Amino acid sequence: MGSETSTDLSVTVADGVAVLEMRRPPANHVDESLLERIVAAALALDDDPACRVIMLASEGKHFCAGADLGEGEFVRDRAAAAEGLYRWAARLFDVRTPVIAAVQGSAVGGGLGLACAADFRVAEASTRFVANFARLGFHQGFGLSVTLPELVGRQAAADMLLTARRVGGDEAVRIGLADRLAEPGRVRETARALALQIAASAPLAVRSIRGTLRADLADRVRRALEQELAEQRVLWATRDSAEGIEASLQRRTPVFHGE
Repeated sequence: MGSETSTDLSVTVADGVAVLEMRRPPANHVDESLLERIVAAALALDDDPACRVIMLASEGKHFCAGADLGEGEFVRDRAAAAEGLYRWAARLFDVRTPVIAAVQGSAVGGGLGLACAADFRVAEASTRFVANFARLGFHQGFGLSVTLPELVGRQAAADMLLTARRVGGDEAVRIGLADRLAEPGRVRETARALALQIAASAPLAVRSIRGTLRADLADRVRRALEQELAEQRVLWATRDSAEGIEASLQRRTPVFHGE
C-alpha cells in the first residue's frame, strides 16, 4: 500500500485501487491548482503497477461544487482562470487507467464536468447532478458539450443544460448519468466494490478495451473546450451573466433580460 497527502489532495493505493481524495470540504471547489495535481497524480498512477483502477472521491458533504465564482482567480480574471482549468481538464482524458467517481452530495457545474470525465459514476438517491450554467448566464464548460450527451443522449443533455434542474441519484441511474446506486452513506464502499471488480480483470486487456471504447474522446473534448471557452468569454461580458452569478452568490432567483 502506498500513500501521498497534500493539504487538499490525498492519494492512497491498496488492492489495486488508488483513491484520489479532494480535501476542500464542504464544497470541494476545483481550480487550476487542484485539478493540475489530480491530473498529475492520475498520470503517475498510469505507470504504477500497483494501481489498476482510480477512484476519485472527496471529503465532506459534496463531491464538487465546481469553480468558486465568488473568490480567488475566477473573480480576478474569469477567462484566464477558465483557460487554465480547461488546460488540465483536457489532460484528464489522457489518463489510461479506468476512473470511477464516487459522487456524494452535489456535482455542480465544473464538478459535474469532473464527474463526467470519469469512466463510471456511483451515486446515492440524495446525490444531485446539476448543469447550472444557463442559470448563471453563460455556456457550459469542462468538455460537457461532449461528455454529457455521450452519457445520457442529446435530448437528456439538452434538458439538463437548458433547464439547469437538479437530477437526483435515481434518475441519474435511469438515464445513464450514474452507473451504480449506493445505499445511503455507502457511495464510497459501492464505488470501491466496482473498482475491485475491474481490478480483478486482466489489466492489459482492460486498458486495451477502454482505449477502443473512448477512442477519439480526448480529441473531441479538446475541440469542445476551445469552443466552450470562446462562448464563455462572450457571455461573461453580458449583463445576464453578471446577474446570474450575483444571484447565485446571493442565493436568490436571477432576473434575466437577454442582454
